Amino acid sequence: MKPARIIVMTIALGAAITAGYLILNLTGNQTNLPAKLAVTKNVTTDKVLVASNNLPIGSRLNDSNLNWQEWPENAVADGFITRSVRPDAITELNGSIIRLPVFEGEPLRNEKVVDAGTRIMSSILPSGKRAVSTEITVETGAGGFILPNDRVDVIMVRNNDGAGFLTETILSNIRVLAIDQRIEEDEEGNKTAVGSTATLELTPDQSKIIAVAQQMASQLTLALRSVADVQEPDTGGAGYLLSGDNGAGIQLIKTGEITTIGVAK
Repeated sequence: MKPARIIVMTIALGAAITAGYLILNLTGNQTNLPAKLAVTKNVTTDKVLVASNNLPIGSRLNDSNLNWQEWPENAVADGFITRSVRPDAITELNGSIIRLPVFEGEPLRNEKVVDAGTRIMSSILPSGKRAVSTEITVETGAGGFILPNDRVDVIMVRNNDGAGFLTETILSNIRVLAIDQRIEEDEEGNKTAVGSTATLELTPDQSKIIAVAQQMASQLTLALRSVADVQEPDTGGAGYLLSGDNGAGIQLIKTGEITTIGVAK
């Protein structure tokens, strides 16, 4: 056999092997393609009403802080507001009040919203608690750094019959519901937010304690507490400021002294 013929046959054989290899690879890819497509599933979604930005307690809802967001249908929890059930929810909720904080992108839940006609303070006040206000100044209100939802101690300062002053923490770890702030401008034109009244969340007995303390005290001071103290007890207080016999009596306060007048049985 001539050398030229051997070379031609070798080239032809190599080309045939290469072509076969390419055909096998192509066939293999086509075989696997349907399997890969088979694992792709269509996810059914619904539109859930979410907050467009952070909404603190007391915020009023409107079309600028709410929007619809696609949500996997099997991940929609009870209480979520969906477009399939309430398509006009944004219009219906316009002016409603946020009862608990809602963060940006968080689905809005029915239990976090109260009607527009509900008074804001009564809507955010937990069951069994009372809202009681006390006057504060920059000096007695932690320099203006106390904000709603902060925790404070209430310190009573009173005159000790001319022998100095007595101080006592009469309420501990109390939640601040609201601060009535006004804007003041100093001689240099600097403006600061100054709280004149703090509204506190109290139990009925604590409400009585602070009512008595307001009559006795030369000054009531709010001491700001760390957020780490939120789990500490918040229902105690200076019990001696309550009437005796579980409240069955009248307290007479004169020159800083308390006398309990019992009720005849």
